[in-house]
Amino acid sequence: MGIFWSVIGILLCGGLGGFTAWAFVTSLGWSGTPGALVAAVVGMVVSVALWTALTALLRSLGRIR
Repeated sequence: MGIFWSVIGILLCGGLGGFTAWAFVTSLGWSGTPGALVAAVVGMVVSVALWTALTALLRSLGRIR
């Protein structure tokens, strides 16, 4: 069951990171290769930050070890 929740967390954090990156690049009006590169970096940073925050929260609540 642990793998199931990990996959759900990865999809959630990745989806939110991707959406945030898309919104950021779109708000700047960027497109093409530079926009895609910036979106990839922003998406990865946001996804990792969300994963770290979610893991820390669940550990502090005693839900995971």
